Amino acid sequence: MSFELNVHDSEWPPSREELLARSAGRDGLMTMLTDRIDDELLDAAGPQLRVVANFAVGFDNVDVPACTRRGVIVSNTPDVLTLATAELTMALLLTLVRRVAEGDRLVRRREDWIWAPNMMLGTGLAGKTLGLVGYGRIAKEVERLAKAFGMEVVHTSRTGGIPLPELLATADVVSLHLSLSLETHHLIDECALAQMKPAAVLVNTSRGPIVDEAALARAVAENRIAGAALDVFEREPAVNEALIELENVVLAPHLGSATLETREAMGMLCVEALRAVLLENRPPTNALNPEALRRD
Repeated sequence: MSFELNVHDSEWPPSREELLARSAGRDGLMTMLTDRIDDELLDAAGPQLRVVANFAVGFDNVDVPACTRRGVIVSNTPDVLTLATAELTMALLLTLVRRVAEGDRLVRRREDWIWAPNMMLGTGLAGKTLGLVGYGRIAKEVERLAKAFGMEVVHTSRTGGIPLPELLATADVVSLHLSLSLETHHLIDECALAQMKPAAVLVNTSRGPIVDEAALARAVAENRIAGAALDVFEREPAVNEALIELENVVLAPHLGSATLETREAMGMLCVEALRAVLLENRPPTNALNPEALRRD
């Protein structure tokens, strides 16, 4: 065995107090996106801590500069969840525009129904414009899948594409693929939603706080946009109650990377990062701050 392990064996995250206590004296930590890695935790862990392997591609839960100052390498799990998250994006979109979840609820309520030409009409994807907000690995994979459905694709990002206001005004589907930062917090707010077409829908498989959920609920309820599909939430796992009440909103419990193959690959990337730093004294290939490696 390469490591002496201390495992939190529960589906629920540890309390803050337990996380601080169990971090003490550890050389490496494998953390989840629900674990906040900050100065308090780094102090509790102690100066021997050398690596934090974060089980996610996003790392807004980790204070990377604080880790760098202390010589602690931080890694994430890029690439391996790209296809799974892109597939989930398309699944949510199809569920929304073809009213699949709404129909499922109707059947389960045992309501009377019979096929009719105008029953639960949705809309198709062919010929529609998909607007990608952010244009990284996942967004590009969503683009590939969307084109297979006959969609036109535009994007906006810090390095190219069209301006965000233009994208919001022209896209039939706005799909978010951004990391969370001070700049992207509530990027989709009352003003942004007002720029979308009334027939357009919003999909978010990135990070919940990018969307102002209260503003989104109002926009959908008032028919200012046609609907939304969310895999992430502003105060996860809590969901804005107004969104729950809306039939034309699809809600999923953060399933973007939730395939057996993807989660196993993410775990192995974390293991490889721990081995690289602790056993081989080198930065892992997926290090976010390789300059933090201590050679002592």
